[in-house]
Amino acid sequence: MIWIYAILGFVAGGAVFFVLGLLQRRKEAVNLEAARAQAEEINREAREKSQLTLKEAEVKAKDIVLGARAEAEREMRERRRELTQLENKLESREDTLEKRIEAFERREADLNRRDQSLRSREKNLAEKETQHQALLDEARAKLEQVAGLTREEAKRSLIDEMVGQARTEAAKHIRIVEEEAREEADRRAKRIISIAIERLAGEFVTERTVSVIPLPNDEMKGRIIGREGRNIRAIEAATGVDIIIDDTPESIVISCHNPIRREIARIGLERLIADGRIHPGRIEEVIRKAEQEVEESIREAGQRSIIEVGVHGIHPELVKLLGMLKYRYSYAQNVLMHSIEAAFICGAMAAELGLNEKQARRAALLHDIGKALTHEVEGSHALIGAEIARKYGESAKIVNAIAAHHEEVKAETILAPLVDAADALSGARPGARREVLESYVKRLEDLEAIAKSFKGVEKCFAVQAGREMRVIVEPSQVSDEDSVLLARDVARKIEQDMTYPGQIRVTVIRETRATELAK
Repeated sequence: MIWIYAILGFVAGGAVFFVLGLLQRRKEAVNLEAARAQAEEINREAREKSQLTLKEAEVKAKDIVLGARAEAEREMRERRRELTQLENKLESREDTLEKRIEAFERREADLNRRDQSLRSREKNLAEKETQHQALLDEARAKLEQVAGLTREEAKRSLIDEMVGQARTEAAKHIRIVEEEAREEADRRAKRIISIAIERLAGEFVTERTVSVIPLPNDEMKGRIIGREGRNIRAIEAATGVDIIIDDTPESIVISCHNPIRREIARIGLERLIADGRIHPGRIEEVIRKAEQEVEESIREAGQRSIIEVGVHGIHPELVKLLGMLKYRYSYAQNVLMHSIEAAFICGAMAAELGLNEKQARRAALLHDIGKALTHEVEGSHALIGAEIARKYGESAKIVNAIAAHHEEVKAETILAPLVDAADALSGARPGARREVLESYVKRLEDLEAIAKSFKGVEKCFAVQAGREMRVIVEPSQVSDEDSVLLARDVARKIEQDMTYPGQIRVTVIRETRATELAK
């Protein structure tokens, strides 16, 4: 039974599986049909899309082809236009070249004709030159026979005569030009040189514009400088000078063109160094006291000079300016001492001439008063001094003498040339202005040696302390015209071979004397 039930169960199970297999196959068949239908639909859609894409591609391709064809046609038209323009240019250039070639050919033919003409002319000129040379030789031979001189001798004689005439004419022209230019040139040169030299106030500028202050030790330099330089700045601001601190042991330098400021700074620094207390407050106090001391010294120097010269009634401001000259130097000559000396010289000359001696001394004492202010006022010291004297009540004669002592204005009285002469005598005498005696004598000897080196010079003398040369010549060897050239040549050689202050006047003297005894 069990086996029967088992077989029946197996058969029933097989039937069930068979039915299920049929159902599955039918389902798969249905799915397959649906898939085929879907595939056909997809295929149909793909064919339609491909046909559309192909049509679109054909349309685009046609558009591209049409655009490319239009672009090519446009480029071809432009190329044709460019070619046409180039052809036109080439044709025009070709026409121009043909015209130029024709012009060159015509010019070449013309040049050939001219060349032939020139050759024929050269040939004719050569023939004529030969004929002329023969005629000249014949005439020269006849002249030599008549004159008794050879060609070279005649040429030499003619050249010598022409050179002599040229020198004479040159000397005349030089004299005329020098006479015309001397007045203006001398005035300007004297003015420029006098202003420049007087403002330097010394032959050696460094020696007259600096003062050296000794220090007890080098540590004092740091104390003078102060913290961050405040002390040295305070000193410079209070005095108006430049303090130079360098590697020079145990010394500092005060530099300033104004000698009074330099003197105030020197006194103040010496006191600060001696005291040891150096700070801005103390600096101002010491500099103020030094200014008072210098002002008192200036007044005393002015009063002493007035008493020494023997004049009175001078305005206190002029007295102060006179005292300031104590600190001024001209070619290393103290200006105050120079003024006092010029006053005595001028007074002596006035006494000899029967003029007012005190007035002459007064004018000479004040003649350089303008030098006290040339550091502050622009202009010539003579004109500055005259203006100051007029301002403080000096007479017109005194004012004119001061203004005219360098010939910058016209002398109106006899007093002006006396002051000028006294100024020159005081400044020009040997030893007045610093110059070693040996070098002074050597300079005079060199001047005389230069003058004697020229032909025709008989004697020469250096006068006015070497500021003027007197050259005496042989009248038989040097003419009046040659003397002008000689003076010029001597002056040029002095300029080239020597170094000297100011200027040197060269005077050539030519004198002819005839002596006969009456018996």
